[in-house]
Amino acid sequence: MIGLPQIIALLVAVQRLGELAYARRNTRHLVAAGGVEHGAGHYPLIVALHGGWLVALFALVPPDAPPNWGLLGGYGLLQLGRLWIIVSLGARWTTRVIALPGAPPVRRGPYGFLRHPNYLVVALEIPLLPLAFGAWQMALGFGLANLALLAHRIRVEDRALAGSRAPWDQLDR
Repeated sequence: MIGLPQIIALLVAVQRLGELAYARRNTRHLVAAGGVEHGAGHYPLIVALHGGWLVALFALVPPDAPPNWGLLGGYGLLQLGRLWIIVSLGARWTTRVIALPGAPPVRRGPYGFLRHPNYLVVALEIPLLPLAFGAWQMALGFGLANLALLAHRIRVEDRALAGSRAPWDQLDR
């Protein structure tokens, strides 16, 4: 039986597949422009975590699990934040860490307020969606695993971007 949790998991999967297609296109363009990927070794772990999270939502949350509409609404707001992030980064948005030498950092949109808004959104959405259906064990397990991966990824990204900044941007640090 398919219930609301499974429908939402499928919709999120479709959203993420669309994002991956956009990210691949952007990655190709960034690399063609001289961008260099950093931390490729942890990327399969991120894909596995996100894929496992969606499979777990689909397969392990009972179809008749009552939704918490407030938490689902919060998840929806996070998706608006995700869209704002993607639009703000434009052609520089990708699911990989690509440093474009000499390119100044993006400071528009949420990047004018936060250093890593995308990771904040991901850190919140991974546990929030299972919690919206009462799956607190799934929220805790995937949430903690995601935080560990994000901590590593942020270090990788910060090192990569520090080495790619234009000389005038070095004064900001």
